[in-house]
Amino acid sequence: MEPEEMSGNITLVQYNCSSINLSFTHTFLPPVFVIVFVVGMVSNIWGLRSVYTSWKNIGNINIFMLNLGVADLLYLFTLPFLVYYYSGNSHWQFGQAFCKVTRFCFNLNLYGSIGFLTCISIYRYLGIVHPMKVMGKITSCHSLAISALVWIVVIIQILPDMFFEKNNLKLPESCFDTTSDDRIREYLHYSIAWTVIGFAVPLVIILLCYGHVVVVLATKANINPLLKQRCLKLVVILVILFSVCFIPYHVFRNVNMKTRISKLDGVCHASFRNIYIAHQVGRCLACLNSAINPLIYIVGNDDFLMRLHDLSKRARMSVVVLTGAVLYRRTVDVDSPTDTGVTSDLMKG
Repeated sequence: MEPEEMSGNITLVQYNCSSINLSFTHTFLPPVFVIVFVVGMVSNIWGLRSVYTSWKNIGNINIFMLNLGVADLLYLFTLPFLVYYYSGNSHWQFGQAFCKVTRFCFNLNLYGSIGFLTCISIYRYLGIVHPMKVMGKITSCHSLAISALVWIVVIIQILPDMFFEKNNLKLPESCFDTTSDDRIREYLHYSIAWTVIGFAVPLVIILLCYGHVVVVLATKANINPLLKQRCLKLVVILVILFSVCFIPYHVFRNVNMKTRISKLDGVCHASFRNIYIAHQVGRCLACLNSAINPLIYIVGNDDFLMRLHDLSKRARMSVVVLTGAVLYRRTVDVDSPTDTGVTSDLMKG
């Protein structure tokens, strides 16, 4: 029976204290995953197509965007299997090996995205704050080498996750996103180190880079207004990504594992259920980055921005011409009766 104390006082674990109510997970996750799959596939294919069409003029940052899109697609391809799993009351029917591959793809996408967003931030910082020092010194080969290094570092970070069980004897058809209770203590230590290296350190780097960029943009008057506007938009997108998608996930993933350990130690709080729900919401927010990342294509792809600017200019001109034609026609329609009346009076005179 669930503890009835709602004041937050510690109580001994009773019969159902360690059990999890999965109804929220089974109801909430599948529709979110479906939406992310549809929106993410369309937006990433469209974004990658814009990179492909300008491949001859590809820049250093575009290489990171290409890798960002690949990371998104790797995860999006696994979402139909997760939708089937959670809509089927958490019964995984594709084998434990593929379960680990699915979780691996999620982590690869998440930390690959953070890595490439960090690279984009550093490149923007160097291009704005130290343009003369890096002019002509950073080539596409450097960007390709850095991209390969990011993939290697991310894989090293997430590879230990493959060696943790994703089910247990009581739930052999499960596919846990972390691990079983038998190894949860060990996994928590790994997760905290993982959070610091894969999330906190890149976050600090991005904050330092864009903090300096914003200061430079605000104090220097000789910077191209288009570049200034683009960088500010990129800052806004990254703030949304980290505050909405990444921070809640990392906080509640570790806190939820801590509550699981507390339950194993014979301690239970009524708030543990809310923490579990917050963790599920954080997982959904984390997967949203696959649908939000293509916004980086818009802000960072110079050729796409020029085409979008030309299209917007032509649209404004069409609206102006159309509005002028409508106003002219209205003027003619209003003036016509008066002219007819004047003509009639002259004829009568």
